[in-house]
Amino acid sequence: MKRWFTALILGFMVSLQACAQVELWQEGKHYEVISEQASTKPVMTEYFSFWCPACMKFEPLVDKFKAALPEDTKFVKVHVNFMGFASRDIQDLATKAMVVGRAMKDEEKYNAAIFNYVQTQRGTITELNDLRNLFIVNGADAEKFDKLADSFSINSLVKKNNKSIEDFRQHLTGVPSFIINEKFKVTFTNDMSVDDMINLVVWLTKQK
Repeated sequence: MKRWFTALILGFMVSLQACAQVELWQEGKHYEVISEQASTKPVMTEYFSFWCPACMKFEPLVDKFKAALPEDTKFVKVHVNFMGFASRDIQDLATKAMVVGRAMKDEEKYNAAIFNYVQTQRGTITELNDLRNLFIVNGADAEKFDKLADSFSINSLVKKNNKSIEDFRQHLTGVPSFIINEKFKVTFTNDMSVDDMINLVVWLTKQK
């Protein structure tokens, strides 16, 4: 009897917590519903640019998001190509470098190097060789970079990256932008703490 009563109380408490979260996160204030149908599997997608100062400042918070996501939730980084600071072709080269870093299993390291080069050093990217040299300076093997950059798989990943931009372009009014389960666009308000932001994105990954 005692065990049954305890289980009942715990179930009631979980139910209250779920209701509290529903009341806390409001559609139109903390998120927008941008699609009628959610993805089949939970996924959090960040749209960003190496030419965006706010995106670079957001990187430590993005790391916290990734650490807090449920195990079944995938995190995807999409580099946009519509910023006005560089041509679309140059931005696509940066996207290629990003997915090369991903293929090398060291994406965060090379993303940080590109951010630093563009934002801190105020370096200019005019061709893929500029990014190649940046990778080499940061420990990449030149031959491996060349092989990956010319590969079908990397070019396919660049196309996939850009297809995601096209699919959600009307909802990408700025970067960084976060879309969860291909259905919810996150809105962070000024009164939210870091923990609030993390709790919001984790909650949204569980919504359909």
